[in-house]
Amino acid sequence: MKICDMHTHSDNSFDAKSSVDEMCLAAIERGLYALAITDHCEAPFIRFGHDCEFGCFDELIPKSFADATAAREKYRGKLKVLRGLELGEPLHDPEQTEKALAYADFDFILASIHNLKNMQDFYYMNYSGVDVDALLDKYFGELIDTAGFPHFDSLSHLTYPLRYIVAGTGKMPDLSLHAQKIDEIFNVLIKNNKALEINVSGLFKEMRCTLPDLPLVKRYKELGGKLITIGTDAHSADMVGKGIEQGIEVAKAAGFTQYAIYENHQPIMIDF
Repeated sequence: MKICDMHTHSDNSFDAKSSVDEMCLAAIERGLYALAITDHCEAPFIRFGHDCEFGCFDELIPKSFADATAAREKYRGKLKVLRGLELGEPLHDPEQTEKALAYADFDFILASIHNLKNMQDFYYMNYSGVDVDALLDKYFGELIDTAGFPHFDSLSHLTYPLRYIVAGTGKMPDLSLHAQKIDEIFNVLIKNNKALEINVSGLFKEMRCTLPDLPLVKRYKELGGKLITIGTDAHSADMVGKGIEQGIEVAKAAGFTQYAIYENHQPIMIDF
């Protein structure tokens, strides 16, 4: 079975610590077939340049692409290195999103939402006294629109806020309250031939499940979903590939027999 990790961050992301080279060496050591370097690019923050708290994306993303390109050649025959991007909040500032897409000729783009418009990242929020269901209703509403954005390949960590809601409250929200909007997200992805990511990072956090979890991945399959990607969201070399096999088991249990990697935005199907 070929193990592929389609969501990783090098030290070209503000919150990650390992170089592209270190990430690739870890992938080779663990027998991975493919590794996508998908460094953070929070679209609305591009305009702040060197004043951005996340670093200057005008410099970081071209460097990430160059580092991945060099690694692709260096490790050819040992590891398939894919040049990617995690494009955060692509609809919050369309002008800056266009700039992000023009940085390089990526193989693979993840679309994600880390914060609602004009709000802080879910990671930083204090959930005491917060109406979590209302917050999630807004989040899934934004994800419906994001799923319709044409310039990405896979929708990242569908249930991202749960990482921090569960850690902050000790409770797992009832996602059945949001079933209609989640179905709409899936239907838009399917209609537009976009993939759904199974992000395994939640296995190592308080929520103890993938993002999204098995029932939601199964629902995506029931609605006609055919494309999935699997990623660790690794922010350091020690996490590269960790949990991918569990992600594959979730995909199998949902009825999938393949998952996708992307080269030049074209899906390449990998059998389980």
